[in-house]
Amino acid sequence: MAKLSIVARDRKKEAMVSRLAAKRKALKEAGDYAALDKLPRSSSAVRLRKRCKLSGRPRGYMRKFGLCRNQFRQLASEGKIPGLTKASW
Repeated sequence: MAKLSIVARDRKKEAMVSRLAAKRKALKEAGDYAALDKLPRSSSAVRLRKRCKLSGRPRGYMRKFGLCRNQFRQLASEGKIPGLTKASW
């Protein structure tokens, strides 16, 4: 489990990115790089980090499910992800 402070920080960044996305896009199209430079750094979508929805783990993230590999494997083994079963032979 990731530290809750780091998960909260990422959620705050996500909110800032979504709030300033339209303004950022307008400034880019206008070519006003001086005004773009004055926006907060964390308002850029590039600075976001995808994290597991259950554990907050940043590595081994699967976009399709929104989970890290550990949580994915556990839920798949328990049969909690529709359409997936753990292979065994």
